[in-house]
Amino acid sequence: MQEFIICVNNREYEASLERWKVYVAIPDDLAKKQNLRRVIDESGEDYLFPSDYFVPLTLPKVVQDAMMRDSF
Repeated sequence: MQEFIICVNNREYEASLERWKVYVAIPDDLAKKQNLRRVIDESGEDYLFPSDYFVPLTLPKVVQDAMMRDSF
């Protein structure tokens, strides 16, 4: 299952992250150990950002499916 996170802070990354936008977190255990999250940013590439810039979301399955379908 995909993990959805919302950006609550984009300080120093204004061009890469939109505040209040929902992103799909890409699994990366090494990044998590370093308090980082891997997400596909506004450039369309995946990058690491501070974990505390995001809050996890629980979305209904129908919303998750629609977001994944429309994202790729």
